[in-house]
Amino acid sequence: MMHYTELRQINVNDYIERKNGLAYLSWSWAVDQLLQLDESASWEYAEPRIFGETMMVFCTVHAFGKSRTAQLPVMDFRNKAIHNPDAFSVNTAMQRCLAKAISLHGLGMYIYAGEDLPMAEMKEENTKKEIEAPKQSITPTAGALEAFNMDEKDLLNRIAEEVTELVQLEELRLAHERCEMLENDEKVALWSLLDSRTRSALKKYKSGL
Repeated sequence: MMHYTELRQINVNDYIERKNGLAYLSWSWAVDQLLQLDESASWEYAEPRIFGETMMVFCTVHAFGKSRTAQLPVMDFRNKAIHNPDAFSVNTAMQRCLAKAISLHGLGMYIYAGEDLPMAEMKEENTKKEIEAPKQSITPTAGALEAFNMDEKDLLNRIAEEVTELVQLEELRLAHERCEMLENDEKVALWSLLDSRTRSALKKYKSGL
């Protein structure tokens, strides 16, 4: 039986779907691999939870002698929580949540850390990055949005709303990952849009990584 440390080393880059700068593991490929690696694997969905007019879905995958549960908001193509989602949107979220739950066993986990490489390769790549450039901290900057056009500002405002909502739902890992997908100048602009509570929560989460 394979263990987490083995599964996390598998390179899944050829099976990643990308939308709006975010990466998703193909749920059909993830299920196929899961059943090849553990033919007795199974999964189940819990009753969705309602937050105002939005919804969170849950999936538990039983495999390799363990059960792991993932959760995911029902989101649109901009990764913003959908108000009063229809059956199609809920079904899409359930499929993505299944892939996420499979990743908790190790397969494709690095995708949800916002990285492009498996852990073994990632360590080498991160070492190179640290040598090439010092780490940069994000701080609010006056006029940070001035460099962006109206459409870009609108998108950043929507991302800020999404990050704030995720923080309120205590989905700090998802909020952090959403921020990390942006370029540095976009991060600075986004940071200027977030309220102090959201910034504080993200800083506290990041310091614990």
